[in-house]
Amino acid sequence: MDQPEGPVMTTTRNTGWTIVVTGLLTVVALYFLVPVYWVVIASTKSSGDLFTTPGFWFGRTMELFTNVAQVFTASDGIYLRWLLNSVIYAGGGALVATYLAAAGGYALAKYDFPGRNLVFGTVLGGVLVPSTATALPLFLLFSKLGLANTYWGVLLPAMVSPFGLYLCRIYAQATVDDSVLESGRLDGAGELRIFHTLVLRSMAPALVTVFLFQLVGIWNNFLLPLIMLADDKLYPITLGLNAWRSQVDRSPQFYELTIGGLLVSVIPLGIAMIFLQRYWRGGLTDGSVKG
Repeated sequence: MDQPEGPVMTTTRNTGWTIVVTGLLTVVALYFLVPVYWVVIASTKSSGDLFTTPGFWFGRTMELFTNVAQVFTASDGIYLRWLLNSVIYAGGGALVATYLAAAGGYALAKYDFPGRNLVFGTVLGGVLVPSTATALPLFLLFSKLGLANTYWGVLLPAMVSPFGLYLCRIYAQATVDDSVLESGRLDGAGELRIFHTLVLRSMAPALVTVFLFQLVGIWNNFLLPLIMLADDKLYPITLGLNAWRSQVDRSPQFYELTIGGLLVSVIPLGIAMIFLQRYWRGGLTDGSVKG
């Protein structure tokens, strides 16, 4: 008597899909990791080895520490200034943007007030507008206000995240329990205290997500600082490395400086991702258990 082939066919189909998905994920991973690998390898080479040895393998000598040391000493150590500027722009902007997104998202999710849907629709419209479309109008506005070529010219736009507000609104609507809010009010807690002690804790996974998105976006931002800043002492890393890259025709040394600076610029983002990932995973696990 023939055995049913249904389970065998299902298992074969699942195995096929697993292979396809794994293959696609591998291609995507390589797409993102191969440039990083090239930067790591290139940062260990001298200018001569950079063009005379295979691109994806080490050169004849190990120049990593020499190149990194030159990055921090070139042009009177201006790279350290660029690094600090990027920390101020990205770290400060991401913190404020995350807090404002949490407050706005919570208000839109849990408070009923006239025009709430209109405000939320405006936020959705802001998500659809690319940052490149607002860079020039922001420059013209900030020039009138005297904020162009200052830290505030880059910081203020970084403090607003329509996508973060949208995400926080959705997350607060799904996870912040109305009964918990009412219990806090019955205990005599004010609205600000409820927000800071109960709501922010419940929204932790969403806040980490918003912070990471905003941090990476600001850290890698190039167009707005390019338009807004003229003083090289205010440059973030992206603009500073571009300034070095533009001088490679005059001096080959700037190849080493640019690649070494690029390697150093990746490290803070990697540390932030590794450090915050455990809070992100822990919050998502808690939410799945509660669900």
